[in-house]
Order: sequence, then C-alpha cells, then structure tokens
Amino acid sequence: MSELVAHQFDDLDQQVEADTLGMWTFLATEVLFFGGMICGYCVYRHLYFPAWHQGSLVVDNFRWLGVSSGAWNTAVLLTSSLTVAMGVRAAKLGQNRLLMTMLAITLVLGVAFLAIKASEYTHEYHEGVMPGPNVFHPDKEISRDLHHAAEIAGKNEIALQRHFQLFWVFYFFMTGVHALHMLIGIGLFTYLLIEARRQKFTPEKHTPVEIMGLYWHFVDLVWIFLFPLLYLVR
Repeated sequence: MSELVAHQFDDLDQQVEADTLGMWTFLATEVLFFGGMICGYCVYRHLYFPAWHQGSLVVDNFRWLGVSSGAWNTAVLLTSSLTVAMGVRAAKLGQNRLLMTMLAITLVLGVAFLAIKASEYTHEYHEGVMPGPNVFHPDKEISRDLHHAAEIAGKNEIALQRHFQLFWVFYFFMTGVHALHMLIGIGLFTYLLIEARRQKFTPEKHTPVEIMGLYWHFVDLVWIFLFPLLYLVR
C-alpha cells in the first residue's frame, strides 16, 4: 500500500481526501467564472429582450432530423455523464476492460459534441451573425428580420443591431469557453484511457478516474444551464 501513497501524506485516505478537496476547490472557482457569464447574460436579456429574442431564433435554426443542435448536444452530454459514472464504478470494482470501454465511449461522445458545435458555428458564420462591422448589410436576411423586429417593438433599429451583436458576443464566448473545457476533458480522458491500458488503476488506486469524472460532470452541468438559456428561452 505504501507505493500508492505520496510521501507528503500519512495514508491513502488522507491523499484521496486532499485530491478530492483540490478538485472541488477548482470547481468552486469555475462556478464563479461561469456564474458571472450567466448572470451577465440574464441581465442583458432582460434589458434588451427584442434583440435577444431574435438571437435565440437564429440559434435554434440549425436542426438535424427536426431537432435543434442544442438538443442533440444535450443528449450527447447526458449520455457521456452516464458512461463516466459507469467508468468510475468499473474502476472501483477493478473491472479494467469495462473501464476502458466506458472511457472510450466517453471520448467518442465528447468528440461528437465538439463536431456538432463546429457544424453549428459554421452554419452561424454563413448566416452572417458573427460579431463585426459587416453583419448588417441591407441585402442580408438578418438585417430585414431586425428591421421588422424594431418596427414591431418600437425600438431604434441601430440600437437593436448593437444589442443583437452583444447577444452573439455572449453566445460565442459562453459556448466557446465551454467547448474549451470539453477539449481539456477529452485530453484528460485520453490520458486516463492510456493509463487504464497500462492497468494502472485498481480498487485501491482509482482516484484519478473519480476526480476527472467530477470535472466532466461539472462541464455537463454547465451545458444544462446554457442549453435552456440559449436555445429554449424565448
């Protein structure tokens, strides 16, 4: 057992508690980070509702088999949370083959999420909603939609355009940072899969799997907040 315990710890239980506390502390800082973005998004949505409404309509336009990309990504991430939980259980029970299978499936689902998001970004680029000086060309459909929305809401069209761009700044920043966390998670689970192939995890030493599972669950939970805010709330 001594070879499992680093020299700065008295025993394995203390080491596990320290590792787990470190991850929870990190996740607490992540809550503050994402919480600030979500709070800002909600405040500006309340202040600039007509522009935010138009932005949400554009986000929801990208669909596959009649289902929005956000719903597909939500299904992918919820499934990946299940495979992570099953992987942690397999590690605790010493079922190394099952652990490798669950890690591999989680990696495939993580890549699938990023692929769907990349396709969505490509669609939005072609829709012409990327923040910048050339978004509102008169010939673009989005310009006509905003003009119509401004007339209905009785708002200044120039102000509505600026607020609409602010929506996309929040959208790309929030989803982009989340995608970056997904990419980091894919790297971490690739490491776990390599270590599992080397049979480095046992019922006594499986803390890395459990801790990185906490990280993955947190990233999934963030998306559970982003999905309704960006895709469902009208």
